[in-house]
Amino acid sequence: SLQPWQVSKFLVEKGSTNALHGQVTIGTLILQDCAVGLLFALIPVLGGSSGIFGGMMSMGRLLLVLSIFITVAYMMTWSFIPRFLKLMIQLSSQTNELYQLAAVAFCLLLAWCSDYLGLSLELGSFLAGVMISTTDFAHHTLEQVEAIRNLFAALFLASIGMLIHFKFLWNHVDILLAAVILVIIVKSIVITAVIKSFGYSIRTAFIVGLSLAQIGEFAFVLLSRASHHHLIGGKMYLLLLGTTALSLVTTPLIFKLIPVVTQLGILMRWFPSESGVQNEEKATMLDVYNRTL
Repeated sequence: SLQPWQVSKFLVEKGSTNALHGQVTIGTLILQDCAVGLLFALIPVLGGSSGIFGGMMSMGRLLLVLSIFITVAYMMTWSFIPRFLKLMIQLSSQTNELYQLAAVAFCLLLAWCSDYLGLSLELGSFLAGVMISTTDFAHHTLEQVEAIRNLFAALFLASIGMLIHFKFLWNHVDILLAAVILVIIVKSIVITAVIKSFGYSIRTAFIVGLSLAQIGEFAFVLLSRASHHHLIGGKMYLLLLGTTALSLVTTPLIFKLIPVVTQLGILMRWFPSESGVQNEEKATMLDVYNRTL
């Protein structure tokens, strides 16, 4: 399941982006975001009714189109996109509206191309953001589209609220709460075990596990597309929708509980002390740096 943008937002607010657990969390988020495009592309294939052979042919054709699309986008990232953004900055030296319009138009154009090729609007939109983020104008573009991004985020969450069937969820509130608790517990345990297996301390692994214990906003889009292709039924769709929404609500609570739980872990000697944590972070960062060399 995909992680909410709230995670990165809370990390920035708490100044934890440069901490070891913050770096691991952000790195995991980026990797999971990269998997979003493949998931979007595979859902129509999974919903097909052409048999195993036909499904494999469709998947192979889809992966070929996806590879060509990503290759062309990668070539544009290092050739056309920087020049285009630089030109827009020069033309919009007096006002920022032209640059904002150009950035939004580029994202919409790539989304339309992706949908035209049989991939998905979401994949094209996501790839457009990745292409801009690799240029030197990423920070400037983010500043310019901040207001528009918040507007789209509000519309997105409002549309999700319209999909919620409150009476159905209230009648199944016991299943809903049990599902949310199970998701948080299982994801925390699995992620903690995976991070620990890579040599990080139990404290770092535990914080990352709690930080990534929720279900993210992209799950709404995946559920919608899966329902459209008849991969999940109506009741299951509503329950998964409610579980995802309630999981997002728990994000601020979990981040408030993380310092309390870590302090308790230090007192109970489950986790190392603060000085030990700093030494462990320095040693880990040095080891990562040596590996890159």
